Amino acid sequence: MQINSDARYRFERGVDPEFTMDGMHMASALILGFGGGEASEIVTAGAMPKWQREIEFDPSYVKKLIGVDVEEKKQKQILEALGFTIKGNKAQPPSWRGDIEGRADLAEEIIRIYGFEHIPALSVRSEAVVPHGAETQMGSRGRRARIALAARGLQECVTWSFMPKALAAHFNDNKTSDALTLKNPISSDLDYMRPSILPNLVAAAGRNHDLGYPDSALYEIGPIFASSKPDGQQIVAAGIRFGNYDSKAWAAGARNNDAYDVKADALAALEACGVSANGAQISREAPGYYHPGRSGALKQGPNVLAYFGEIHPAIIEDMGLKAGASGFEVFLKNIPEPKKKGSEKSLLKLEALQPVSRDFAFVVDEKVAADDIVKAAKKADQVLIKGAYVFDVYQGKGVDPGKKSVALNVTIQPKENSLKVEQIEELAKKIVGEVIAKTGGTLRS
Repeated sequence: MQINSDARYRFERGVDPEFTMDGMHMASALILGFGGGEASEIVTAGAMPKWQREIEFDPSYVKKLIGVDVEEKKQKQILEALGFTIKGNKAQPPSWRGDIEGRADLAEEIIRIYGFEHIPALSVRSEAVVPHGAETQMGSRGRRARIALAARGLQECVTWSFMPKALAAHFNDNKTSDALTLKNPISSDLDYMRPSILPNLVAAAGRNHDLGYPDSALYEIGPIFASSKPDGQQIVAAGIRFGNYDSKAWAAGARNNDAYDVKADALAALEACGVSANGAQISREAPGYYHPGRSGALKQGPNVLAYFGEIHPAIIEDMGLKAGASGFEVFLKNIPEPKKKGSEKSLLKLEALQPVSRDFAFVVDEKVAADDIVKAAKKADQVLIKGAYVFDVYQGKGVDPGKKSVALNVTIQPKENSLKVEQIEELAKKIVGEVIAKTGGTLRS
């Protein structure tokens, strides 16, 4: 018995629609020739499945997909060796390749045979571009302020964003908005969106006091609400100090917290966010819920960066506390972006020459701010004057009523050469002249 080579090819490769009844007879004869026996009648059931399908074959798309330039002739050779039939721009997969469905499958077959080692290793990132951080600017400021306040000994709190409506009126210019009133509050006394974090922290300090913890230093970074508009919410870093500043201090003993302590807290948070403490202006523009004579604002021009001071005694009394509390609020959104990108602090440069310190005393009107005197003194020579600060304020005998004596220390730092006595005296005259011109005061003899 002889079987032609074409039939043997189709037979050895499984079911083939071209393997018709004649082919089946030949297969039966082949089995009988090798195995013996007697064959029954051939019975077929069902219909041959429709497997023929054509897929678009585009050599340029293959290159685009796999990233390797394989010649068109080589692509066709690989596919034909795998049993594909190429007719023009169409490729017909063999019957046993039911997994081939689209152009991407053709590209996969080609690169599989051609070799994955031919795919060049390329970085998914551009080496010339530094990726941006996932942290937002507000998130970065909140994180930095959180670290700075924790380093100063304050403990973080997470309080409700609600408060009693009557209490909120004290922190919202004695006004309340129906838009910020909750229709379905979680509690009847938490029916208003907070205009400030301070009352929540004061209430927390009061609860600590009732539980036997009389001294509290708390802070929270979270939202406050001025209106229901999209820009009516902003993130604030707020904190309070209640009770003694340090009851275990060995040097000076315990003392009550005051406005200067929370001012230092606010400055620490601002410096952590990139604001220079020397560049912040101090004014008396604190809101009405602060003590009118023991509070202030930190500003840069008209931009308010923070409020600080003692909480108004009337509010403390209404909240049932038996001692005063001092607080601060740092408005993270109002902090200006740094002008220079890169390192936040300049390189430390230590001068080789010894600085010179001089003291001055000026008699000025009692309403003149000490900060104005300091700024006037620094303006005399912004290169040689390294720093200036007020170390004493006196009112009493020897000073006219309505006046005050302000003692000022100025540090002069020579740069290239040591200053002569004449140069120091000349600079001292400039300092006195600037302060007198700015404040209208006189040099105290």
